[in-house]
Amino acid sequence: MNNFVHLHLHSEYSLLDGSTRISLLPKRVKDLGMNAVALTDHGNMYGAIAFYKACKDAGVKPILGCEVYISEKDMTIKDRTNKRYHLILLAENNEGFKNIMKIVSTGYVDGYYYKPRVDKEVLKKYSKGVIATSACLGGEVQKALLNRDKEAAKKAALEYRDIFGEGNFFLELQDHGMPEQARVNRELVLLSEELGLPLTASNDVHYLMKEDSKSHDVLLCIQTGKTVNDTDRMKFPSDEFYLKSPDEMAALFPENPEALENTVKIADRCNVEIKFHDLHLPEFIVPDGYSHEEYLKKLALEGMLKRYENVTDEIKERFEFEFNTIKNMGYVDYFLIVWDFIRYARKHEIQVGPGRGSAAGSMVSYCLGITDVDPLEFDLLFERFLNPERVSMPDIDIDFCYERREEVIDYVNRKYGDSHVAQIVTFGTMAARNAIRDVGRALDMSYAKVDYIAKQVPQALNMTIEKALEVSETFKGIYDGEEDSRLLIDMALKLEGLPRHTSTHAAGVVISKDELTEYVPLTRNDKIIATQFNMIELEELGLLKMDFLGLRTLTVIRDAINLIKENQGKTINFDNFNYNDPEVLKMFAKSETLGVFQFESSGMRAFLKELKPDEFSDLVAANALFRPGPMKQIPKFVGSKHDKSTISYIHPKLEPILKSTYGCIVYQEQVMQIVQQIGGYSLGRADIVRRAISKKKMKVMEEERKNFIYGNKEEGVCGAIANGVDEKSANEIYDLIIDFADYAFNKSHSVAYSVVAYRTAWLKYYYPREFMAAQISTYTNDIKQVSLYIEEIKRLGIEILPPNINYSFKNFTVEDNKIRFGLKAVKNVGDNLIDVIVRARDKGPYKSLKDFVDRINALDKSALNKRAVESLIRCGAMDDFRGNRAQYLAIYEGILSSSSNTAKNNVMGQFSLFEEADLQEDLPRLRDFPQKDKLDMEKEVIGMYISGHPLDPYRELIEKNSSINTNQIFEKYRENLLRRSKVKVGGILKSKKTMITKTNKMMAFAALEDLFGTIELVIFPNVYSRYKDLIEDENVVVIEGHFQESEIEEPKILVDSISRLKMPTKNKLYISVDSMKNESVNEIRKILKDYEGSTPVVFFEEETRRAFGTDSSLWIDDKSFDEIQNKLIAYTKSRDKIILK
Repeated sequence: MNNFVHLHLHSEYSLLDGSTRISLLPKRVKDLGMNAVALTDHGNMYGAIAFYKACKDAGVKPILGCEVYISEKDMTIKDRTNKRYHLILLAENNEGFKNIMKIVSTGYVDGYYYKPRVDKEVLKKYSKGVIATSACLGGEVQKALLNRDKEAAKKAALEYRDIFGEGNFFLELQDHGMPEQARVNRELVLLSEELGLPLTASNDVHYLMKEDSKSHDVLLCIQTGKTVNDTDRMKFPSDEFYLKSPDEMAALFPENPEALENTVKIADRCNVEIKFHDLHLPEFIVPDGYSHEEYLKKLALEGMLKRYENVTDEIKERFEFEFNTIKNMGYVDYFLIVWDFIRYARKHEIQVGPGRGSAAGSMVSYCLGITDVDPLEFDLLFERFLNPERVSMPDIDIDFCYERREEVIDYVNRKYGDSHVAQIVTFGTMAARNAIRDVGRALDMSYAKVDYIAKQVPQALNMTIEKALEVSETFKGIYDGEEDSRLLIDMALKLEGLPRHTSTHAAGVVISKDELTEYVPLTRNDKIIATQFNMIELEELGLLKMDFLGLRTLTVIRDAINLIKENQGKTINFDNFNYNDPEVLKMFAKSETLGVFQFESSGMRAFLKELKPDEFSDLVAANALFRPGPMKQIPKFVGSKHDKSTISYIHPKLEPILKSTYGCIVYQEQVMQIVQQIGGYSLGRADIVRRAISKKKMKVMEEERKNFIYGNKEEGVCGAIANGVDEKSANEIYDLIIDFADYAFNKSHSVAYSVVAYRTAWLKYYYPREFMAAQISTYTNDIKQVSLYIEEIKRLGIEILPPNINYSFKNFTVEDNKIRFGLKAVKNVGDNLIDVIVRARDKGPYKSLKDFVDRINALDKSALNKRAVESLIRCGAMDDFRGNRAQYLAIYEGILSSSSNTAKNNVMGQFSLFEEADLQEDLPRLRDFPQKDKLDMEKEVIGMYISGHPLDPYRELIEKNSSINTNQIFEKYRENLLRRSKVKVGGILKSKKTMITKTNKMMAFAALEDLFGTIELVIFPNVYSRYKDLIEDENVVVIEGHFQESEIEEPKILVDSISRLKMPTKNKLYISVDSMKNESVNEIRKILKDYEGSTPVVFFEEETRRAFGTDSSLWIDDKSFDEIQNKLIAYTKSRDKIILK
């Protein structure tokens, strides 16, 4: 039996280079009869914690290391002359593990140039506890031997021995069947004898099994952007880079058994123990004379007196309980740190959210001003946030105004020191569809085919290729039916889920007591320094992680409050605010909630119409229920609210807990209260039960059922029966909990976010102009959203003013009770130019284009360019001047060039004698553009129409003839509700393009634009031939059709039929007939079709005295009335029966 340990191995975290999955590695190591294995990814330690845990779970010894890049010269020399070599580092003990983390961090933070590099000075500084081996042919010793430079090889080997110490540097043999390796190995053996340096052997593992070499080759192609058919690409020389057994390794090195034995000896020497859940919270410096606890208590008690007018015993008890829990669990400094940076934010007028997640259930947080929600008022539980019976880090996530979130992170950086604060890494992985696309590209398959196959994978959360093969018949059909497609899908299966690249967590920030590199290696994403371990691993290591989130809505609230102060002189303050204003709740009940945080989607608005909320608690419940899963409860919840007689409780004890939600379990806190009040558990223990149930841990669930019903004296649970609930009811209650624990939502979070929602709704109700101006300013990059808000502003009866260089600011503003367009919505007009426009306007309004250009150039010559001026003219921002758009478009270039010349010739401060006359420019005699062209220009420059809409005259008609609008289509698409539904939409046809199909038939693509946006149309040959006369740009039509299934792009309508939308004349043609069943009616219809026009036709049936309207295809041209009348007499027998009025 040969003994051997792999000490050179690359996992999936050698991004796009290794494909050994950490999750499968330990079992394979064990199966092959080895009891230890090392992880040495390229330059990083991303996988170290996952590897350590996976090995420990499988009973395999983890050896932590890294294959680092060493620069030949000083690592600060960042150019091509500074060669880099590979070197394997292994941690012998915890000090070595820390040192390798520091080396790896230095590579990213200071030495990064194409790869993270360090130099030998760094190795010397952090060499203790580290064992090194000379790596592969890319190692310094091997490179010198390849170049037949034995002296250099010797010098390098001795240098590494001196750095790491006697017995800590090994020469590494590898054999993958390459002739160069055979030569280098012979030299390494001689060098080992000559210098007395021990040998070791490795297999430079990049994948787990030999048969994985093909998928690994594809992975390399994905990394380098090549295909398997390219000749000049990075390629491994053989398929030998897999996890070999000790016997296979012994067969490779029969002459060097000591090299194999040394791997076992090194493995025996390497013993690193990672401690989990030891806290390393940073220390908060408190003022002299206070201990940390005293200072926190002082702050919290001061806050309590501000928050509560009357401090009752209930408040005191809750406060003491929370404070003692925080103290006993060791989180005093944690609360001080959060209090401190939130105080900083408030002091600098950075909007802070009222709370997020379970932290809103803490009274101490409320007293400290960390949250803005009184947990007693809303019946929120502290144990859902900090459970004294389950040690886990408290999780306070904070929302800040998204424009100023960075300022808070900068403050934390300054306060605790750069080396103690970092952002957190995340990994972009190859998800199902992307894996298929990446592999298809690498296999050089046709794009269209690969794209089609990828689209057969359903768009659902956590969808995998394996799941897709079960649920998608077309996908399974392709897999079973086509050889090349099966190869593609099998290959994608092997690579699916592998990490593809690193990025930075959107909000996570980690703060530590000592320098971060004591606990975690660092990486770099552009300028951002982040940890190499992910968020969950950092928490397990006891580091403090917080989410600093940017919430747009807080920016909107800030801007609205500022606009109200500017326009009306009122200061809005949400402290001690009442959340049950009947007028605001009525607005929710009418579902007029566009722009209201979390209540503006079409699905949510439909729910509000049914629910008709009339108190704040209904909004909290709506917020919790409107999510996948809990949605199933909506009909019951709405029914019970409107008919209280349908509410029933299994046992009267449930009523106080479920009364506010009409007998339904909506919140996790209710689950905890049921377990506590009926089963006799403590709230902390109740939360542990709730977690077990929601994770579907069957064994725990059944054990707890017994405790819940019969009690458990040893664990201090008295049980439902002892609490006066009969066994049958207790079982039913437990079943109810099991049904709903999974769907129940965190009430603290729901309350906190409903507070934000209510504030936005209150602003919208009482200050609609300021609120909508602030809301629309935040979304100027999203034209669909802006169009939607513009429609809402019109519905509210508020006039919208176009952009204007004399009145507009950067954002949308309120002016004379109207909303004025902001200049940042105009294409090609940058923030710097807007700044200068506003500053130069201080001296009075601009009088002409020339005046405008001169004044801007006087302030900042670099601010103006042709495209910006053209955009301002085209969108109507200069319509106040004497000239029209056509005239200014003809002369603006000349004015720009003469102004910049004048600016060069004139010394600042000198003025022309003819200054007044100079302000006006010579305008050519040009007629202005027609209104339609002006609208098109606005659309081009702003993305939407401003001074009107081509469809304005058709508004009512479109609403009457459509089943949906484009905004609703895109909302449904985002919520995955489109499927293959049929639709009917009215609008203008745009961008028609025809093409000829393979079968030589005409088809077309076009766009349909309605009042809210644009959607693409596909018109196949059979439909095209039927309606080709209607399919012309600018026609106003109604389209009927259905959606393309399984989309990756935005939805398109496949058109089934098209009809023209006509503006009816005021007159109507009335035709009186005895009966609509009469054959003559069909003859009349045929005649009417010859006189197509816009006058509606109404049939009057004499026998029933009923009127029948007609389809617009039968409407007539009233100028031909006499002619029509003459033709119809043959059927009506009298002129009196054919009337136009």
